[in-house]
Amino acid sequence: MKRKSLAVSALALLALFASCGKRGSNGQLIGDQNRLMYKSPLPIGMVWVPSGTFKMGANDEDIRGRNDATIHTMQITGFWMDGTEISNQEYRQFTNWVKDSIARTILQYVKDLPDGSTRLDWNKRINWRDADIQDQLASMYTPADQSGWGVKLIDASKLVYHSETFDFAGASRARGAAGYNEKAFVVKHDEPIYPDTTVWVRQFSYSYNEPISRQYFWFQGFNTYPVVGVDWYQCNAFCDWRTNLWRSERDKSRMYTEGRFRLPSEEEWEYAARGGRNEAPYPWGGPYIINKKGCYLANFKPQRGNYSADGGLYTVPVDKYAANDFGLKNMSGNVSEWTNSTFTGGTYTQVADINPEFAMNVNSSNAAVKNQPYPTRKVVRGGSWRDVAYFLQVSTRDYEYADTAKAYIGFRTVITYPAPALTNRRPMRNK
Repeated sequence: MKRKSLAVSALALLALFASCGKRGSNGQLIGDQNRLMYKSPLPIGMVWVPSGTFKMGANDEDIRGRNDATIHTMQITGFWMDGTEISNQEYRQFTNWVKDSIARTILQYVKDLPDGSTRLDWNKRINWRDADIQDQLASMYTPADQSGWGVKLIDASKLVYHSETFDFAGASRARGAAGYNEKAFVVKHDEPIYPDTTVWVRQFSYSYNEPISRQYFWFQGFNTYPVVGVDWYQCNAFCDWRTNLWRSERDKSRMYTEGRFRLPSEEEWEYAARGGRNEAPYPWGGPYIINKKGCYLANFKPQRGNYSADGGLYTVPVDKYAANDFGLKNMSGNVSEWTNSTFTGGTYTQVADINPEFAMNVNSSNAAVKNQPYPTRKVVRGGSWRDVAYFLQVSTRDYEYADTAKAYIGFRTVITYPAPALTNRRPMRNK
């Protein structure tokens, strides 16, 4: 189940060794001719956000008086971004993978590799209904006599994703120092990844939300609704899993993989949400939140709390409303979205003006963080189904603590392809 996201991939090393061979150059400088295949891939469900410049900051009155979104000019390198928020169906692919990988580890469904190591055998089917299999996987189940439902079920708390990521920034700063060892910058994480489905009940006092709490994540009727009840750490675990899933398939074809999936910075998020409409308050422009026919343009809390006036009492499907000019849907409303950025009131005065990011990456298992929660304040953007129109403005900033899960916060991911972005050349047409 262990997977590493290190700075240099095994394929890159193979390419390095392959380049030692000789090819017919006739003594001329012809460049390296021994490289692996490369074809810029199109990540399914993502749209291209081109490189550009925009004015970031408040486009309307600062009604809260925070003065934390002063207007300034930013340059952003192009990237791919999920066209919609991550849905329940997409997140279930992650939880199912973790469940199956744990089971295969216990059952020793593995393949021996030529170098003496092993990997999980995904071709071998698990018969979950077989009594012998269930006995071997007993540690993954809650016994019927301990279950509140009276039946034996998979214990969601046992679905823990293990990742090992490389702290590239830390290694870059330490490189050249005495005793430098890259292995010291491999950061290990163990994250329970099942969404907190109880958020629908715990966060709304004196409100009967038990039916949606029971069904929202697993029931197929909510397949295309945004996943909620996930904290910042779980979103990062999802990004790491998606990166490794992506790389493993491209490695089979001996193809390079660019970048890694991640949460966007708040600057990237705002640039993408604006869709090229500089200084406009909403993704669709503005200044109004209804169109010419009187229809609401996002899922939020309109009027004096008439939640259903916009067509959704709680959340709505991730593709419900029209996309902005970049092709991104629900950048405002439906659910607020986690970013990778750490929240401070003076962030805008500290960051660079090209590809800015103010991020303090923290580990959920780090006890020191719990005593100093400041680094865990992560920026959330876009407003949600329970917010008034002010929070739908693309410049409005808010935050939640990284270990907090809410019924109105979800996420979407990005991946950077530097080569086409630096020349502002769109690698492929948006779908």
